[in-house]
This record gives sequence, structure tokens and C-alpha cells, in this order.
Amino acid sequence: MSHAPEPRHVLVRPQGGPSPLYLIPYAEQSEALADLDDFTYLVPLDDPELALPEALSEYRPGLEYARALAKHLGAAWVVRYWDERHGTTKFVCWGCDGLHWAAELHPVPPHPVRITMLAEFKWYPLRAEGFGDFAPDDPTAALGLSDDLVAGLYRWAADFDAAMNDYVSARDEDEFDARKRELERVGESLAERLAAELGPGRTVNYLGVV
Repeated sequence: MSHAPEPRHVLVRPQGGPSPLYLIPYAEQSEALADLDDFTYLVPLDDPELALPEALSEYRPGLEYARALAKHLGAAWVVRYWDERHGTTKFVCWGCDGLHWAAELHPVPPHPVRITMLAEFKWYPLRAEGFGDFAPDDPTAALGLSDDLVAGLYRWAADFDAAMNDYVSARDEDEFDARKRELERVGESLAERLAAELGPGRTVNYLGVV
């Protein structure tokens, strides 16, 4: 019994070269298991294997190019998009324009509507039933937050981790309490922005730092 070939994976990650597209050299392991560092072959935009139309023959920075590429390549390919600002790689769905953490068309669970915001060591800043902790730009949550707010939430969580690491090293209670108060203040502002961007269809419960 024959099986359909596994989709090829292509990474969109501009690094100053003539093309932003990278492939994985053919190997025995599944490309679905590949990491970012496995994409080492720079593929030119006029590569016949991709057969790019004129509209895609010149790279335009941003997510829209990756979405157009995914639509062109279809189900035979998996397009991964490197988000330079947030340091994350996502899968671009060729069927719905969505972004996902895994190569799936429409992952579950449903989008969260009751969201808790909390700074906890080495955890993402957001929580929801059925999701656990999750990133502010998690594609499955579909929050649609602005880039500035996403960056602010990542930074808030990272600053709390740094404060905890410093406390474990120095055991300076006064310094740690001061940094926690500042993080509480910043968190309150971020929570207000989060609630405003999400709108009335979702709720935000801010629990501060632990």
C-alpha cells in the first residue's frame, strides 16, 4: 500500500542574503521533527522546485509574504515563519491564513474567553482553562494582540524571572520586594491594555506576581 509523501518544510527567515527561504537538506528523519537550526540550505527565489509566481519572486518583509507563499505551495509544503521581534517560529496555514505552533490546520481547544494574567517563574504570563499557561502570541489562543503588547507581556514575564534569579543568588529581601512592587505596577498597566485590546467578549483577571 502506497503512502502520500510527507510535506516538505520551508522556513521564511530573512538574514540579509539574496533569499529569505531555507530548506532542510534531505535526511532520514521526518522534517516535522526538525528544529530551527536544521534549516541550513538557502534556496533561491527562482528555484524551480518552488515555482514561485512573479508576485513572490521578490521578497517583501513581513508575515503577508509568508501567508502568500503558503497559499501558493499548498498542502505539499509546510511553511514556517520566523517572528524576529518575539523570537518564535510559527506554522503558516495554507488553508486559513492562521498561525499555529504545530503543523495543523485548526488545532483545539477552543479559543479562551476567561484569561488570567500572572507572573510565575519560568511560566508564560497568561492562563486559561484548557490551555494552562500560554504565550500572548500563541496562535491557538487567537488573541490578536498588538505587537507592542505582546512584547510587553514577554518582557514582563522575563523581568520577573530575572528578579527571581537575582533573589536566589543574593537573598536580598528589600531589593526583591522593590522589584516585585515595580512588576506589580507594570503588570496592572499591561492587564488594562490586555482587557482593552481583547474587548468585551473576553475577561481578564489580573493576579499580579507570586
